Amino acid sequence: MRILIVEDEIKTAEYLQQGLSESGYIVDIVHNGVDALHQFYTNDYSLVLLDVNLPGIDGWDLLETIRKTSRVRIIMLTARGRINDKLKGLDGGADDYLVKPFEFPELLARIRSLQRRGDELVEKTLLKIADLELDSVRHRVFRGSTRIDLTTKEFALLHLLMSRAGEALTRSQIISLVWDMNFDCDTNVIDVAIRRLRSKIDDPFETKLIHTLRGVGYVFEERA
Repeated sequence: MRILIVEDEIKTAEYLQQGLSESGYIVDIVHNGVDALHQFYTNDYSLVLLDVNLPGIDGWDLLETIRKTSRVRIIMLTARGRINDKLKGLDGGADDYLVKPFEFPELLARIRSLQRRGDELVEKTLLKIADLELDSVRHRVFRGSTRIDLTTKEFALLHLLMSRAGEALTRSQIISLVWDMNFDCDTNVIDVAIRRLRSKIDDPFETKLIHTLRGVGYVFEERA
């Protein structure tokens, strides 16, 4: 498990790094918000320990920015212990909020708790059918060893198809669930979207996974 510590107090950051490293975690440290964003989007982290009072970009803005693109687990570590601050952090997307000073064993216990919760979500966030894998947390799709870049709508469409693999989905169902809109069943919006998705995940590969059901819609499945 790789952890990013965002903490402007050097001694505190080094104390956390030592304790977490000795507990078996891989740990990186940054001391300001700008470096935090660069480090976060350069590497894959399972957890971010985030202070609030940071130079450059503060912890609140970092939390908001990260949450726009990632569901990585975040624990706020800050001296700001007022109830309004706690509510702001938790309502803003933090998974936990720990007020300084704290006992290190408590931090470890909270990290382990988040790990257990994360393990329970693995099946929901990682979808795999045949050699196609979709990671909804990191927003990545692979076919075998080939990474496939999708638009936001293409990703949402693929996620729907994979999460309901083997189930016949009508065009009306698809457009309602992915686009949150209602169209007549004879619209070609879905057909165009499926064609574009096929060009990326099916056409370059021997095994086809998206199948047309005439008069019905589409089904996602591996066929012999």
